[in-house]
Amino acid sequence: MAKGKAKGQKGKKITLKIAKNSIRISFDGGRRLDLSKMGITTFPNCILKLADVDELDLSRNMLKKIPSSIEKFQKLRWLDLHSNQLEELPKAIGTLQNLFYLNICNNKLTTKNLPEELNLLSNLRILNLGLNCLDSIPTSLGALKELNEIGLFDNALTTIPNSVKKLPKLKKLNAKRNPFPDTTEQEEHADSVKRTEMLYLVQDKDLCSSCLKMCQDERDKLNKLKNVTRSPSKKPSFPLLLTPNSTAKDNQEEWRLRGKHP
Repeated sequence: MAKGKAKGQKGKKITLKIAKNSIRISFDGGRRLDLSKMGITTFPNCILKLADVDELDLSRNMLKKIPSSIEKFQKLRWLDLHSNQLEELPKAIGTLQNLFYLNICNNKLTTKNLPEELNLLSNLRILNLGLNCLDSIPTSLGALKELNEIGLFDNALTTIPNSVKKLPKLKKLNAKRNPFPDTTEQEEHADSVKRTEMLYLVQDKDLCSSCLKMCQDERDKLNKLKNVTRSPSKKPSFPLLLTPNSTAKDNQEEWRLRGKHP
């Protein structure tokens, strides 16, 4: 009985051979280690021998912790940890100075367990903190002067600090479904940033059925609005971005290239 219980708690073991066979070459020439959707419960230390990769995808697993040894991935430009069970991040993540994309959406992160060292990621362009347990955003994130896009949707935020709203290069901000005091304040958070596109960072299949239905309903509403004849004097505005959907997959390579040619 004890043996069966232990087996139930054990995730898939990733060997160095499996990891090597999971390396892909993106069309821009980068080396991506793709270990997504593999049932991993513990960070596989064997991948430290592959720390020269440009991209690391550990999304859609069951990881609860990322070790400080993540600092060995000094060439890393793309780190995807979304849809795990992370409750904290190591301070060492701040040493990844080449990182331009960080997705930690859909975890169990709290404001208290967000390391202050995140503000050291001086080249970060895209940051997704959506679908976590954040009740506030550290003002220190205002140090991310290169940030173009940030996802803060589906948290417990009541405000967004000016240091973040007024980041000089910020173009996209998704803060939907947070308990802001009133709709006016929520609109102000959104309108403080000009948007020309939507922010998509999660595929449909990675959302639970209720979240997916909510997103699809929102998308349907937007499509109906788009079909309404627009007045030439005043165009409708959509101050908040939709929760990410399946176009994320199509946009990932574009983001990689954008990071290489800012």
